[in-house]
Amino acid sequence: MKYQPINSALFVKNRKNFVGNMKPNSLAIFNSNDIYPISADSTMPFQQHRDIFYLSGVDQEESILMLFPDCPNEHLREVLFLKETSEHIAVWEGEKLTKEAAFETAGIRTVYWLQDLEKILFEMTSYCDTFYINTNEHYRANTETETREDRFTKWLLAKYPAHAVAKSNPILQALRSVKDPIEIELMQQACDITEKGFRRILNFIKPTVWEYEIEAELIHEFVKNRSKGFAYTPIIASGNNANVLHYIENNQQCKAGDLILLDVAAEYANYASDLTRTVPISGKFSDRQKAVYNAVNRVKKEATKMLLPGTIWKEYHVEVGKVMTSELLKLGLLDKADIQNEDKNWPAYKKYFMHGTSHHIGLDTHDYGLLYEPMKANNVFTVEPGIYLPKEGFGIRLEDDVVIQENGAPFNLMRNIPIEADEIEEIMLGKIS
Repeated sequence: MKYQPINSALFVKNRKNFVGNMKPNSLAIFNSNDIYPISADSTMPFQQHRDIFYLSGVDQEESILMLFPDCPNEHLREVLFLKETSEHIAVWEGEKLTKEAAFETAGIRTVYWLQDLEKILFEMTSYCDTFYINTNEHYRANTETETREDRFTKWLLAKYPAHAVAKSNPILQALRSVKDPIEIELMQQACDITEKGFRRILNFIKPTVWEYEIEAELIHEFVKNRSKGFAYTPIIASGNNANVLHYIENNQQCKAGDLILLDVAAEYANYASDLTRTVPISGKFSDRQKAVYNAVNRVKKEATKMLLPGTIWKEYHVEVGKVMTSELLKLGLLDKADIQNEDKNWPAYKKYFMHGTSHHIGLDTHDYGLLYEPMKANNVFTVEPGIYLPKEGFGIRLEDDVVIQENGAPFNLMRNIPIEADEIEEIMLGKIS
């Protein structure tokens, strides 16, 4: 991995918190992700399943974690199964985690090779009554792929049909949404790398540059700083492309006078950052562009103030909608009749701001979190309002990542990334660095 080693105390703590929520006499099992094929012998780069990483720090394919806190055999209360390095693997892929390295990474002393899995599992199942299986229950989940976790669960329940079944995901939704200080520091590193990339492209963007050239500048800076790359598929949308919310082609040439919306951010150690900025390709906003930009920025600032312990996510979005409505009235995009005649299920402001304002962020860009429960200290949220004007040929979105505090305003992990319109112009025109 490119990132520096993570203190194993994080993963020890995470496991302690998880097993504290398990039913008595139960066994929880977590699998690595597959390496997904492309065609022939080509594969996609490996991405570790975030749950096993959260609980162990193991960032390697074909790994399995088992947690059995009530096991009468103390040796089997925390167990890692890993792929053993053969001579062939050593030559063609390089050495996998040794048992000693696994302990340094995860703080788990009991490590077996995968070939011992069925034998050890049989012993563990003879002691337990319940299996905790790990299903994907994220509110945005929509996948048709049968994962390694899915296949293992089918095999496990077919082989041991007499065991009761419980779900790991509700526990993880609650735990992962509240970040440890170590996690927040890793996210800060991701944001700092993102800042480096953004400052780099502010001096690169100009008329005739292609969107994909900007993407190339960013990936250079990210990898140079120990990131494996973008935290999500980058959106580099010039002109009217900005009005396609998930525009990812990044294949158009930048034109003088247009704006470019950049939803681009780095990961670090599997932790995501999520940044959006909108900047003038020629280095200076028109009066109309600046007016809309400043309106979006004001909404963002007011929305940020609302991210406090006790806030309910759904109610928060209603309040942000009121602020956005006020700004759209000032811009002449809505009038009083629009408000009076609006559908309460789709308020008038949604014509110009059709997506949500905030989502959890962490190991996943759209991270785990219980949206129906009040916000808590150390939840990390994005704040990303936007106004989209296809008839005027531009769209503007601004986004930062913030940590909810026990008291006071959220802490902005992107506080050092330029956002004020005047500062953006001064940097792009070479007046300040």
